[in-house]
Amino acid sequence: MNGLVIAAPSSGAGKTLVTLGLLRALSRAGHDVAGAKAGPDYIDPRFHEAACGRPSVNLDPWAMRPGLLARLARQDADLLLVEGVMGLFDGAETGAGSTADLASRLGLPVVLVVDAKAQAQSAAALVQGFAGFREDCTVAGVILNRVGSARHADLIRAALGPSGLPVLGALPYAPDIAMPSRHLGLVQAGEHPEIETLMARAGALAARSVDLDALAALARPLESASKATPDLPPPGQRIALARDEAFAFAYPHLLHGWRAAGADVVPFSPLADEGPDKAADAVVLPGGYPELHAGRLAANAAFLGGLRQAAARGALVYGECGGYMALGEALIDADGTRHAMAGLLPVVTSFAERRMHLGYRRLVHSGALPWPAALRGHEFHFSTLAGQGDGEPLFEATDVAGRALEPMGLRRGRVMGSYAHVIDAEEAP
Repeated sequence: MNGLVIAAPSSGAGKTLVTLGLLRALSRAGHDVAGAKAGPDYIDPRFHEAACGRPSVNLDPWAMRPGLLARLARQDADLLLVEGVMGLFDGAETGAGSTADLASRLGLPVVLVVDAKAQAQSAAALVQGFAGFREDCTVAGVILNRVGSARHADLIRAALGPSGLPVLGALPYAPDIAMPSRHLGLVQAGEHPEIETLMARAGALAARSVDLDALAALARPLESASKATPDLPPPGQRIALARDEAFAFAYPHLLHGWRAAGADVVPFSPLADEGPDKAADAVVLPGGYPELHAGRLAANAAFLGGLRQAAARGALVYGECGGYMALGEALIDADGTRHAMAGLLPVVTSFAERRMHLGYRRLVHSGALPWPAALRGHEFHFSTLAGQGDGEPLFEATDVAGRALEPMGLRRGRVMGSYAHVIDAEEAP
């Protein structure tokens, strides 16, 4: 399997739309192509799937053990396009976990998407600086985005000539191709009202503006996988999984690992007032956007009652971020209205006073979950704790630099949750 990384000098350069356009155009041109996303993003992979019709995975060089990373990268396709995160060399505070780290780890060349809107020949200096910054990260080509005219593109091509880097395409500014966003990123693919129109327009633009054959020819084989890495075991034999627009942030690699281990994963929709499967010995509430649906969730008696019944019969009930909020006593929405939740954990969360919490986390638990004691995960939310009662903390936590953080989450018996999204186990020494 061959692959490429689609990266940019900074966020906002348009790499997501360019990646989607390339996935759709390459697929329509007969390439067996799949997408992947660098880092812990839940939303972009679902757009990749809409673009090319194949599953897309997260590839996280900081949070995933090398064996898992290599295994996930080997998709059932001939060509893999990995969309980068932030700027090419941007990572955590320590610098680790960047798109460049991922490209180096997988041995894949980088195609740099450059926003040309406010520059001409200066783009060549930018590209050459990025191309020479790290010896283990190869910039193999350039795509110019938001060019103003053919003349504008020609000026940049000429300036880049001495570098030897090919300009694979130049996309004009396309105001009719827009992707709405909200506080945690893009509006989810399943909520986009005209998802197919967006993909068709992005694909047509890429097909007109990019030399697809030259792009595909730059792809290189992924480096060999390292030693086998076991998946995180399932939290139960029959797992009721909350799955709808309010609880959509579940990593596919975890669900795949649970199923591969023989667990039954039974989805249910809290927004449709469905309760968890009554035979489930584990209930998992992923993250998502419960704050946007708090009134509706509070009125859904079958959902909330089903969670309480699951806890009463001794099922493991586990919530991450939005799921943690739903397990609490109440959720205060952006207007300051308080909505009663399941009441299984003594926490009140609030979206009325937003404060961003963002970063990778090392997590240690004392046997609460059927996973290794040391885990790696990510935190990204704007809600805050408005109140917290007694309970055993679920995780001891540190940031990427090793600084101790406040304990994360709560546990009461077999009911537990936190704001952390678990990604993988910590690599054994």
